[in-house]
Amino acid sequence: MYISSLELADFRNIASLHMEFSQGTNILYGENAQGKTNILESMYMLSTTKSHRGVRDRDMIRFGVEEAHIRSQIMKGGLDHRIDMHLRKNKSKGIAIDGQRIRKASELIGLLHIVFFSPEDLGIVKNGPAERRRFMDMELCQLDAAYLHDLNQYNKTVENRNRLLRDMYQFPDLQDTLGVWDAQLVSYGRRIIESRRRFIEDLNHIVGEIHGKLSGNREHLVIQYEPNAEADELEEKLLRNRERDIRMKMTSTGPHRDDFSFMDKETDLRRYGSQGQQRTCALSLKLSEIDLVKRIIGHRPVLMMDDVLSELDSGRQNYLLGTIGGIQTFITCTGLDEFVNNRFQIDRVFRIEDGACVETNVESDGGADADNKVDQNT
Repeated sequence: MYISSLELADFRNIASLHMEFSQGTNILYGENAQGKTNILESMYMLSTTKSHRGVRDRDMIRFGVEEAHIRSQIMKGGLDHRIDMHLRKNKSKGIAIDGQRIRKASELIGLLHIVFFSPEDLGIVKNGPAERRRFMDMELCQLDAAYLHDLNQYNKTVENRNRLLRDMYQFPDLQDTLGVWDAQLVSYGRRIIESRRRFIEDLNHIVGEIHGKLSGNREHLVIQYEPNAEADELEEKLLRNRERDIRMKMTSTGPHRDDFSFMDKETDLRRYGSQGQQRTCALSLKLSEIDLVKRIIGHRPVLMMDDVLSELDSGRQNYLLGTIGGIQTFITCTGLDEFVNNRFQIDRVFRIEDGACVETNVESDGGADADNKVDQNT
């Protein structure tokens, strides 16, 4: 699986851009705030229909215009596919696959698998449970269409139930309808809990070995799923907490409050690990995604690393760069010295400046020479 080409029009700070990529390692370098992350963000949109930054579609449209376009050719299983995405400020996005418009954005998910690694991901371990749930959900949604459906329906159910709990303050008789939303919450919630438990079990078959290598075999990492309620007790716990939910006007029970921990023997690294230990856990987690996707769907995902190397020490950098052979990789950075000095394999290099792109050649003697201006109309 790999991305062959990308075309952008009026996306973020990019007026017009066309890029052809290598199936190997693609480096996007340049100063900060020039558009490197925007390019990765556009490709991530083609995989998940959402920005990794959690922003609205309208926020990704270039200032002063009303719409943006993302177009890409991808290769999967020997078949070439074209994805077209149309972002509009005041309407829902339009998406076409191989020239055929799809009815729901969710129909796109699963065609292109991307593992995205950014400096913010280093906080998956030490930050709040919402980030860890988001990690699980984004990966599971790419791997399992049924999970995507269940999660969407579950979130709508929680939203409707919370609205009802607020309305009941003025209209107490509405409590009679609470059971309708409870039944839906339990139905979707149970399947989500079971899917998350299987996901964590699958991760544990992979992450321990990777983490052992990163930590010099000084630590043995096990990820523990911490559901807010087990699947078989969700209904009873929801009913038990109903009076509290009515007082608080919010739903306090269900997988929207799940978490998971990182354990080294009896030590919870999430709470008591050093910063270095927590970063190693996060790196192990992201690297495990690559192997997990390959095992489940039979294709290697596309790897994107957004300015991650600057956050890692040389040992972790070397391990990370040494594991990405055979997979299409996109790396953003501010300079090329680290790659050139260590003779890492680089297949294509693009210098990004003010939303424009120039392809360069990295010479064997360590120099970088501008070579080709990538097609654009800025």
